[in-house]
Amino acid sequence: MRYSKLFGKTTQQAPADADSVNARLLTQGGFIQRQLAGVYNFLPLGLRVLKKIQDIIREEINAVEGQEVLMPALTQRENYDITGRSALDILFHLTGHNEAAYVLNQSHEEVVTPLVQRHTLSYRDLPVAVYQIQNKFRNEPRAKSGILRGREFNMKDLYSFHADYADLEAYYERVKAAYFKIYKRLGLGERTVIAFASGGSFSKYSHEFQTLADVGEDTLYVCESCSIGINKEIIEDQKGCPECGNEELVEKRAIEVGNIFKLGTRFTEAFGFSYTDAAGEQKPVEMGCYGIGPSRIMGTLVEVFNDEKGIIWPASVAPFKLHLLTLGMDEAVKEKAEKLYHELISEGVEVLFDDRDESAGKKLNDADLIGIPLRIVMSKRSLENGGVELKRRSEADSQIIPLSELKNHL
Repeated sequence: MRYSKLFGKTTQQAPADADSVNARLLTQGGFIQRQLAGVYNFLPLGLRVLKKIQDIIREEINAVEGQEVLMPALTQRENYDITGRSALDILFHLTGHNEAAYVLNQSHEEVVTPLVQRHTLSYRDLPVAVYQIQNKFRNEPRAKSGILRGREFNMKDLYSFHADYADLEAYYERVKAAYFKIYKRLGLGERTVIAFASGGSFSKYSHEFQTLADVGEDTLYVCESCSIGINKEIIEDQKGCPECGNEELVEKRAIEVGNIFKLGTRFTEAFGFSYTDAAGEQKPVEMGCYGIGPSRIMGTLVEVFNDEKGIIWPASVAPFKLHLLTLGMDEAVKEKAEKLYHELISEGVEVLFDDRDESAGKKLNDADLIGIPLRIVMSKRSLENGGVELKRRSEADSQIIPLSELKNHL
């Protein structure tokens, strides 16, 4: 991609309403643009990052036999009346023609439960797990922290249905393991712990995946023996680590990056969803749900991986693998850079090519702000010194390498 043609450009001016690092750097870097409080446009750079996060999640959920579907964002309010959740204060309510009442979904239990019910008649149809990656809506009284807490946000929600609780528990553990694989691939593995949290009306506990960060809005009490956390909201009900019993817990701040629940029969009973077992008897269906927000992950990555110059993307989700810059107005340099750009593209390397006639300072500052992992600078000076200047965004020093060796560093 030629930077000169890229829709959405950097700005060194911080947005006046940016209340977080991710809101500031993602806006300045040309990744997102605020539409209104808690609602953002994703520009080409931002959408590339979001899709890479989604693809990592998709691959790991497919690996635990999740089947991807796509459900509507708009649902009849009647379904929420059935489950008793139509009065939730986070719901957006809409009225259509003939006074028809609708809800913008903040999660999809009211849609997926009757959907799976139509296709499940006997024990032979279970277990089944379906998921989607889709935008959700929450009527947040005060949207804040950029894309960490918005009124519209991107979500992967997986729902599993089982013949008995033991099968639900077994699948629940498989999804736990899949989530840790996801965070490892995203570059958050060493910083992310699983934490016990309130189960609300569903169960005694749920599990949250929390990325430890000083800027996090959640408070955890973490067992440093087994890396299990307890959310502050339930600490009075839980004495010591629920896994090993250690009572010496360390208070830390964290950003929630996922949550999973054993719903049991909370929603299936509301819709009269049962199945016929091998003996011909009707049995209730057990249900689990598993959420992870790609857009929230994106904001978390920026909160965790940044410096005074800008974003430092992990390689797995960076918008491009390599940022190629030319410095100076020398025509021979421009020709060599063009040739290198086309060679890299033909070999399948994702390249952002800054081909603008801008100052060296502008180009270098923009490269640091955007945060692509590997930067290649071609200039008259670099060529005279034997090649191109290579610098990793996460490192302070650069080096001159021959063009012939560049592929060894990709």
